[in-house]
Amino acid sequence: MRAVVTGGAGFIGSTLTDRLLAEGHSVTVIDNLATGRISNLDGAREAGEKFSFVELDVRSAEIPNAIADAAPEVVFHLAAQADVRVSVERPLFDAEVNVLGGLNVIEAARLAGARKVVVASSGGTIYGDPAPEDLPVDEQHSQHPISPYGVAKKVIDDYLHAFKYLHGLNYAALALANVYGPRQDPHGEAGVVAIFAGKLLSGEECRIFGDGEQTRDFVYVDDVVDAFVRAADRGDGVLCNIGTGVETSVNTLYRAMADAAGVESSAIYAPPRVGELQRSALNPGFAGTQLGWKPQTSLNDGALATLNWFQAQS
Repeated sequence: MRAVVTGGAGFIGSTLTDRLLAEGHSVTVIDNLATGRISNLDGAREAGEKFSFVELDVRSAEIPNAIADAAPEVVFHLAAQADVRVSVERPLFDAEVNVLGGLNVIEAARLAGARKVVVASSGGTIYGDPAPEDLPVDEQHSQHPISPYGVAKKVIDDYLHAFKYLHGLNYAALALANVYGPRQDPHGEAGVVAIFAGKLLSGEECRIFGDGEQTRDFVYVDDVVDAFVRAADRGDGVLCNIGTGVETSVNTLYRAMADAAGVESSAIYAPPRVGELQRSALNPGFAGTQLGWKPQTSLNDGALATLNWFQAQS
């Protein structure tokens, strides 16, 4: 299979690229390196002619040419402005990247004759703020996102449906829970697992916003990549939740990671962040039916693997 991975220098995209290359596929990565790291592709470069890299923004007018040159069978679209708070502060910028950029990629995939587009959607935002009794939320839940980021992800899902109807372009949209694992950026607004890992290993205090009882559905990056690979050939024309269905509080996460790192001290607490969801979890049952997928990595095993990776980088 010939594949394009947008956002392929990011932590999920580069892990997907490695998996595809390991299975013998040819991969072209497109990334503007705004948040992705070229070092994440060091292993991919060892694949020789089966791998190529194009430094390009998904909003660029050159995207159709770049994707046409790659002649992909499948386009995996992971490039995004992925910070919810940036989307609130700069909604036009978020829409430029996530809506116009996403549409640019989808149209380019159609023009290039790709048979399928597999898109990273957001299970943590497209469903809005579900009631506790609706958790873990399934794909039948109403979609009323409460952030511009979530709105953009929902819009792209709608575009995919329209393109399938109008042009026969097949697709799958994967609504991801809170993905964590090696290569995730521990700085800035990265996932809390990576932030805790970086601070615990450097001896810094970890900060928890609010009372720490807010919950998230943490899913390991290798499991997420497995869902993307499966979606290349299964799950046609559907949105699938990719999560564990398990709620884990930030307090529980911190204690598990601190114990694994041999740290006895407690976290410090800060005021809650405005607009933060209190609880979140995704029901992955439909992905089991459509993709034959289910999460394989426990949070303890995944957190330990993440800590070990960060320690190896220091």
